[in-house]
Amino acid sequence: MIVEERCYVLHATVTVNDYLEVLYRDGLEIQRQTLRGLIGYFTTEVGELNAIVSLWEYPSFEERRRRRDALAANPAWQRYLEQVRPMIRSMNNRLLNRAV
Repeated sequence: MIVEERCYVLHATVTVNDYLEVLYRDGLEIQRQTLRGLIGYFTTEVGELNAIVSLWEYPSFEERRRRRDALAANPAWQRYLEQVRPMIRSMNNRLLNRAV
């Protein structure tokens, strides 16, 4: 099992609520159906501010790749990305292996 941590830091002119509004309306259900394994979306209080972190669980790296490829091929997902990409200042992605 692996956990993918995705962190999006938004431009100062964009609020977390702006991003979440588009996510809830146009992106979250597509992700849930295709990626499955959503642990949660989180916002930051300390450290890097104006950031959104999502955690996703996958049974293996290969299954993660298969699901992410399917998501990328979805035209509705591409339309969603056109809306949110201009909001994002930087992106980080980490794959975490369970240690305990």
